[in-house]
Amino acid sequence: MATDAFESIVEDFEFLDDWEDRYAMVIDLGKRMEGLDDALKVPATKVDGCASQVWLVPRIDNGIFNFAGDSDGLIVKGVIAVLQALFNGVPLRDVAAIDAHAELGRLKLEEHLSGQRTNGLRAMVERIRKLAAEAA
Repeated sequence: MATDAFESIVEDFEFLDDWEDRYAMVIDLGKRMEGLDDALKVPATKVDGCASQVWLVPRIDNGIFNFAGDSDGLIVKGVIAVLQALFNGVPLRDVAAIDAHAELGRLKLEEHLSGQRTNGLRAMVERIRKLAAEAA
């Protein structure tokens, strides 16, 4: 049930044998991502449970879920970009049905992230689901 954007990342990952190259790709995704205006980096948008500072802001249009995000960590910002590829453009009613753990497992991200970043990834997924549920 992954989006085309996420499938594209999966395909790109399959061509990269080395995890250093995959990390570089994740970082590059984060660098290309539009950040948040500082006015949106407030306690209400901050995700608790992340080692880095992370902010997520929902953007709902005609029942379609999108979110913007930012982080002060390069790898974490890249992880946000991966989550955007997974969740953005999905109807609100379908966000909860996405098995983020299984989809992200295809990238084997959690196997190569530190424990704190893995916990942060889970916290971001939980926040995304909560934002979508509140908007539905």
